[in-house]
Amino acid sequence: MLHMERACPHLGRASLFCVVVILVVSVGFLSTAPAQEETFEISLAGAQTPAPPGVPEVHDTPYDAGGSIIVSWTLSADDGGGKNHVSGYDILRSTRIDGDYQVVSSVTKGVDRYVDTSAQDGTSYYYRIRALAGEFFIDSSPSKAVISSQQWYNVERSNLLVIAAILSFFIIFYITRAKKGKKLFIRRIAGLEAVDEAVGRATEMGKSILYVPGIQDLDDVQTVAGITILGSLAKTIAKYDTKLDVPVSRSMVLAAARETVKQSYLSAGRPDAYSDDIVHYVTDEQFGYVAFLDGTMVRNKPAACFYLGSFFAESLILAETGNSIGAIQVAGTAQPAQLPFFVAACDYTLIGEELFAASAYLSKEPRALGSLKGADAGKVLASLAIGFGVLFETLRVLTGSQAMAKVSDFIIRLFSLRF
Repeated sequence: MLHMERACPHLGRASLFCVVVILVVSVGFLSTAPAQEETFEISLAGAQTPAPPGVPEVHDTPYDAGGSIIVSWTLSADDGGGKNHVSGYDILRSTRIDGDYQVVSSVTKGVDRYVDTSAQDGTSYYYRIRALAGEFFIDSSPSKAVISSQQWYNVERSNLLVIAAILSFFIIFYITRAKKGKKLFIRRIAGLEAVDEAVGRATEMGKSILYVPGIQDLDDVQTVAGITILGSLAKTIAKYDTKLDVPVSRSMVLAAARETVKQSYLSAGRPDAYSDDIVHYVTDEQFGYVAFLDGTMVRNKPAACFYLGSFFAESLILAETGNSIGAIQVAGTAQPAQLPFFVAACDYTLIGEELFAASAYLSKEPRALGSLKGADAGKVLASLAIGFGVLFETLRVLTGSQAMAKVSDFIIRLFSLRF
């Protein structure tokens, strides 16, 4: 027992020494573990970070109204190749090369071009492209400075200038000829040839003529065309001393139609026959207006009805009512959906462009005739160009000739509208 007690001190020193050794080893391990973990994280980040995209090429968008910059870049090597884990790109912009770059937009992988339409003219911009791969990303080097500006002339649309110049030449040429008294041929429009017949019939029967200039306001070109035709028609009606009834659905149309009819009566030498009651306002409500017209036709039974302007669902209602009372009906509109109803129920129909040509056809006014003939000349040239284009493209396919291909491409470029 005494021997064991004497041995205990030696045992205590050994135990103490072991504890100290363990503590030293533990402290060393704890001090190196974070460093090893940090090294591991850096190694992992390096493995997941994508290859950087190329330095962006930037330039002002050509032939535009300003405020636009084109940015293009070389894709990251890990976009479609390498690690193939790039998910997209951020486009970053700054006004200083070493400034704070802000994301202006993002694109998907595989896209190497972006048009920045948020730029301010006169401001220098620098761009970086950021390749994204999940939580990891890398930025490209900054681009050179670029400034957006407005261009006054778009050379890519020079063909439109050429076409406009050709059309203007023909219009001015024919207007000049018409003013010199040269006779210009205008294709016969059957519906307008019936005007004298309709007015004569109304005069013989002692009945009125109903004229409806559409249901739209003066901002519609069809309404303007309808009022123009009304002016020519009113001259003939004034000469025959026939009653004219023009109900309208818009206040502006009321003022314009009254002035037009008044001038027509003055030109015909019958100012005494004119009355403001000829043109009268009904209502702006579509079917309220149509109900009034139907009631007027059933009660007064006009000998002739003219519907010239913009029409919608009321076209068939008016045409059927006029047909039921036996009136001569002349209709015209540029609304494709309403033309079948007018064609089916009316005696004569002005289809599409005939409505706009009618004023020149009736008035024989030099400027109107010249414009109409100039537009026709443009259509002839367009038809010839289409014919030649089809011919040369067919020859190119059949023969494989490069000469034919060049002619065909020239015709296509000449009439291409690049907007």
